[in-house]
Amino acid sequence: MKTFNVVIADDHPIVLLGVRELVERDTRFQVVGEAVCSAGLIELLQHPGADIVITDYNMPGDSPYGDGLKLVEYLKRHFPQVQILILTMISNHLILTRLQELGVVGIIQKSQLHTEIQLALKAIAQQSAYRSLEPPKTSVIETLTAIDERFSTLSPKEFEILRLFISGMSVSDIARSQNRSSKTISAQKISAMRKLEVSSDQDLLTYCLARNIFN
Repeated sequence: MKTFNVVIADDHPIVLLGVRELVERDTRFQVVGEAVCSAGLIELLQHPGADIVITDYNMPGDSPYGDGLKLVEYLKRHFPQVQILILTMISNHLILTRLQELGVVGIIQKSQLHTEIQLALKAIAQQSAYRSLEPPKTSVIETLTAIDERFSTLSPKEFEILRLFISGMSVSDIARSQNRSSKTISAQKISAMRKLEVSSDQDLLTYCLARNIFN
C-alpha cells in the first residue's frame, strides 16, 4: 500500500492540530512536518520527501514567499512534484479559478474541513482532483459584469488609492502624494479590498488585471 508524506501549514496552531488528526485517520497518510508561516513551509520542502502540502490560503506575515496566489505560484514553480491542497475561507470565483489554473489538486472551504478533508485525500490517493469550491459556471460577459459591479461600489478615493497601488506605489508613497496619513490610506485600501472580496495584494492585482481596470 502506497503511503503519502504530508506537510501542513497554517498560522493557527489549533488548526494544525486538527488537520493532523484528520489526516492521520487514514493510515495511507502521515504528517511529516508542520509550519506556521510560508517561510517555515518552504524550509520543510527543501528536504525531499513530501508528497502533499495542505496549506492555508491566508497566512499573514512578512515572509518573502507571501501567501495566497503568490505562495501557490512559488510552490508550483519550485516544487512541481508536490501536490497542493488549499484550505480557505474565500469564495471569490476569480481567485478560485486562478488556483485551478495553477494546478492545485484540491480546494476545501475551512468551514467544511472536518467533513471534506478525508474525501479530498481519498481523491488524491486515486490520482484525482478534488474541489469542494467550484467557480460558478458563468459566461465571460457575466464574469466581467460582476467585476464591474463590485468596482462600482468603491468610493472615488478608494478607486484612486487602488489605481495608485496597482501602478506600483506603496501605501507610504500614496500617503505622501495625497498628503494624508499612511493609516488613513491603509484603512481605505482595506475597505476597497473588502468590497472586492479579495484578501491579499496578490489577489487584488489578479482581480484588477482580469478586467484591465486601470489600463
